[in-house]
Parts: sequence; structure tokens; C-alpha cells
Amino acid sequence: MILNRQNVTVVALMAAGMLAFNSCSLKQMVKMAKDQELTVTPSPLEVHGDSVAFDISATLPVKMLKKNKIYSVASFYKIGDEKIELGSFDFVSTEFPDAKTATPKITKHQSYAYKQEIGNGDLVVIGSASNLDKTKVKSTEEMPIAKGLITTSRLVKSYSYVAYADHGYNNKEELVPATVNFYFEQGKSVLRKSEMKGQNAKFLDAFITAKNVTRTISVIGQHSPEGTETKNANLANERSAVIEKYVKGRMKFYKQDSIINTIQFVAKGDIKDFEPMKAAIEKDAKLSPEQKSEILNIINGSGDFTAKQDQIAKLPYYNKLVLAHLYPSLRTARTEIWTVKPKKSDAEITLLAGQITSGKVSVDTLNAEELAYAGTLTPILSEKVAIYEALIKKTDSWVAYNNLGAVYVEMAKVEVDQNKKTDLVNKAINTLEMSLKKQESGEAHVNLASAYMLSGVRESSRDQANKAVASNATDAVKKGANGILGTLDVKDGKYDIALQDLSKSNDSLEVKFNSALASLLKRDFNTAKAGFANYTAAAPKDASGFYLAAVTAARQKDEASLTTNLQKAKALSSKWGERAVSDMEFYDYWNSDNFKNALK
Repeated sequence: MILNRQNVTVVALMAAGMLAFNSCSLKQMVKMAKDQELTVTPSPLEVHGDSVAFDISATLPVKMLKKNKIYSVASFYKIGDEKIELGSFDFVSTEFPDAKTATPKITKHQSYAYKQEIGNGDLVVIGSASNLDKTKVKSTEEMPIAKGLITTSRLVKSYSYVAYADHGYNNKEELVPATVNFYFEQGKSVLRKSEMKGQNAKFLDAFITAKNVTRTISVIGQHSPEGTETKNANLANERSAVIEKYVKGRMKFYKQDSIINTIQFVAKGDIKDFEPMKAAIEKDAKLSPEQKSEILNIINGSGDFTAKQDQIAKLPYYNKLVLAHLYPSLRTARTEIWTVKPKKSDAEITLLAGQITSGKVSVDTLNAEELAYAGTLTPILSEKVAIYEALIKKTDSWVAYNNLGAVYVEMAKVEVDQNKKTDLVNKAINTLEMSLKKQESGEAHVNLASAYMLSGVRESSRDQANKAVASNATDAVKKGANGILGTLDVKDGKYDIALQDLSKSNDSLEVKFNSALASLLKRDFNTAKAGFANYTAAAPKDASGFYLAAVTAARQKDEASLTTNLQKAKALSSKWGERAVSDMEFYDYWNSDNFKNALK
């Protein structure tokens, strides 16, 4: 195709005109961008969970967005000379056909991952005007639209719960019974010489001479059912009195007069009671099953004691199998001697446990319950470890593994060296997993939840805490697990759920603090104020409680309370004063004389 010079000139002029027009339009858009409305919520920016999230909204002036043009808004978080690129969004003219008469508006949700090294800075935007193909671009200067960074959510207190499995040892005084029966002739309450020389009397004498610590001796006189009611009542009471006198006499004979008054003697008659007879029938070998059933049907049937005895007396086998065989065993005085169970003292158990762990004596010197109990008698964690390691060798039980893992968790909580802390946490996890292989338990699950919390593995901590809550563990264990769940919820930015979980936990200081913090972060300021007041009353030497009470007051625009609480926090720990001067929570008060005076 051949073009003449004139046509070429015309095309060139048209192209130049278009370029000039485009350039002019883009410059005009950039110029008008100074009048755009840019808003950010929340402002200042805040950390929640592990990110900084916000909504940015841009509204353009009428007639700013030109035909066949794009206006882009790119956002950055700027700290000094460093920038974190957050993203951008476009106003495309074809999507806003009424831009000549209406104000185009776009709202976008943006976020970035929080890192501890990210400090205070500015959220800035840069506007760019361009053609649809973005071959020509004109940009605005940086425009700061919000400040950051509020990091109050990072002040959540670490919470863990350590649960030791029950050692099974009762260190309280226990009474054990010894029973001696003395038998009488029908209708009599005189103790025969044969009884005083028999095996029961010899047992009683041996018991007395052993000098067992005795608390109570009960003598229950009994009677066989035959005979009148009055006669039976007298027999039962007389038999109990006779045996009480006999026991006291034997104690005096063995020169134990001084302890008689320290023992509570209870003598009584067991009258019109078929229960001893039922027990005798159950054990009897001569009565047939049918005969036993027949007698028991009479005893359990209607009628009073005498009427039932009369029915029994009419049975064809009464004289031979009941009167002559069964009833003699009921003509007795049952003597129950309640003595104190011999036990090692706590000091003895502690000493022997130490000798076991040092290899001086055999692990069998203490039984499993005593050795497990020994672990509770020392506050020294390294000694606990040695004891529970010995218990594992002795029993290889879930209790031993759980309690050793619990000690590792306690040691990790107070360890300042990060490498040592990590090593202790790993030991705890391995040991507690062994416990669960032996037996499922809420104690091991809650201890694992604490171990994972200390290592920062939130998902595993949450999983184990949920298992502890679902277990058949004690209420204390479940409350501890709920405290862990609530703390994880705060860390994850789930404040409503956090308050629910923490409300089901215990009354520990960390739970009080984190509950108040969750209320603050969900902007329930009145509840947060009351919560921190409750916490500072319980922990008056913890500066963090007063500091967050000051933060709450700042959000409520209560400068007087802010000043008072900030003064207390700074007086307890200077680090909170240092934090306050750069904390965006107090941005509106940085130039206030009251604020400055509070930090002097």
C-alpha cells in the first residue's frame, strides 16, 4: 500500500494528539487522586492471631476515573526504608460506567503475616493511573493512611497444666479389722473354759501382746432365733458384756491397763436380726439348695420375727439341721478389733526412696504405691525424675511414665536455656506417649497439651487438650485442659471461643488474665476493665495487669484511669514504661502531660 506524504503527516498528527490526550488524562487522574477518600479499619493496625488484617476502602472523586482508564491502589506497610508489599486493587473504567456522576468505591480485605521484628510503621498507598493495557502509567506519591502496630494480643500469658496420676498410697491413718468369735451354749451367756483355752482366745492373746495401736473394739452379742423375745434380748446383751469384760481382763493380764481408756469399747446386742442367719445359711454345706431356699423364703416373707421362727420350727429337718447344726453358730459374741494399719512415716519413705535412686538399697524396699508417693514428698524436680525413673523400672506402668513426663513439663516451664528447654519438652512428649501406649488417660493428654504449648505447636496442643476434656479424668484435669484451649484461642485470635473455654477452666492467675485480655481484644471494654481489676487484686505485684488496665482505659478514653494504672505498672517494672512510649495503644496520649508524668 502506497501512502502519500500528506496522509502520513495526518496519521502522525493524530497519534501525537492521542498521546498528548492520554498523558493529560493520566496526569489529571493523578492530580485528582489527592481528593480520594481512603479509610482503614482498624486504625491503627492490630495484630490478631499471627497476622495483621484490615479492610482498606478507597472512594474516588466524581469524574476522576476517565474512559478507558484504570486507577490502581497499591498498599505497603513501611518501616523505615523497608516495605512489605500487601497487594493492590483496580478501578477499571468499564466496570464503573457512571463514574462521571457517581463516586466509585472499592473495599478490600488485606493482611500480612506478623513477625516479631516488625515494629511501628505506616500503612501507605500509591495510586497509579494507566491505560487499559497499562502501557502508560502515572503514579502518585506515597500516601500514609494508617499507623501501626498494636501488639496487645501478643501479651497473652502462657498457660500450662501439669497432672500427676494418683499414686494409690494412703498416707492417712487407716483402721483394719480383726474379728474374733466366742461361742456360747444355748440360752446361756457364760463363757466356757473351752472357749477361753481355744484357738480364738489364743488369737486374742497374741493380738494383745503384739501391742497393735487400737482405736475401737466392738463386741456384738448375738442369739439364735429360738426362744422368747425377752430371753433373746437379754442373751445378746449379756454375751456382749461378758466378752467386753473378758477382753479388758486379758489386756490387764498383759499389763496394758494404761491403754484401755484410750480404746473405745462398743458393746451391744444384735436382737431379732435374721441377717447373721442368712449369712450362715449361705455358707452351710449340710443344707440342700432346696432347704436353703425354703428357709430363706420364710425369712424374707411376711410376719414378725417370732412368727417366722415358728414357721422354721415346723420344718421336718428343723431339729437335725437347724436347731442342732445351724443355730449353734449364731450363739456368739462377734468381737471386732479396729487397729491402726502399720505404715512407714513420710520421713522413712523419703529416706528409702533416696537410697533406692542412689542404688544403696533394692527398688523392692518400697512397694509401688509407696515409691510413687515418694515422688510427691520432694519439691526438687531432679529428685522427682530419679524416683519416677525407678518406678518405671519397678512397674513399667502408665502412672510412672505419666508422672515422669509431668516432671519434664514442669522443668521445661522454668528452664531459660532454649536448647535445654527444647530437650526437656521432647523428653516429656516421648515419655507421655509411652504412658498413653500403656493406658489412655486424661492426665497424659493434658500433660502432652502443655508440652506442645511450650514448644509452640498449637495444633497438637489443641488436639491433646480436647482429648483430655473428652476423657474420664477428674474435673481438675478437664479444667486445666480448658485453660489450655482458652489460651490457644486467644493466641489464634478467637476471642469469643476463648472466653467460653476459659469460663470452664480453673481460677488460676493466668486464666484470670487471659480472660480479661480476650474481653479487651473483642472490644468488650467494661468486662475487660472488671477483669483486670480482679486480676490486679489477686496479683498486685504483676505489672502487666496494671499495664493492660491502662490500655483498657485508653480505649475507653478514660485518661485518669489510664494514668493511675500506668504509674503502677511502671513503678513495678520499668520495661512497661519503656513499652508505653512507643505503644500505639497510647498514640493519642503521647503528648499529654498526664501521660508523660505517669512515666516519670
